[in-house]
Amino acid sequence: MRERFVNDMKEAMKSGDKARLSTIRLINAALKDRDIEARGQGKTVSDDDILALLQKMVKSRQESAEIYEKNGRPELAAGERAEIAVISSYLPQALSAEEADAAIKAAIAETGAATMKDMGKVVAALKAKYTGRMDFSKVSAQVKAALGG
Repeated sequence: MRERFVNDMKEAMKSGDKARLSTIRLINAALKDRDIEARGQGKTVSDDDILALLQKMVKSRQESAEIYEKNGRPELAAGERAEIAVISSYLPQALSAEEADAAIKAAIAETGAATMKDMGKVVAALKAKYTGRMDFSKVSAQVKAALGG
């Protein structure tokens, strides 16, 4: 993934796409921060960690865009949405609602979950398989409902 960021940054520089270039630079800066943090803990940043970082960046920009729209600043909201489009291009295709439901049912069966106490196991199993493809803030509610919570 890192190689893709570097190649896309070079391509954006050559083509003069300033918006894409600045967004890729933001991604690289966030990634460097994550690398420094991980190095301090004696870890390395995996592709799954990068996907989680990208999801977090998208979510942050979605929240910002909503706030800008509520406050009558459509030009700032448009800028946030443009960044979301660039960042999202690096994320794998999200699961459809049906695929997500099937994945949740499979994870519940796989972990043998029966009660709300097992919710953590189910979410952990889903994160291991579907990082970057599911919105885990929504998935948690779905798992809770499936376990009868």
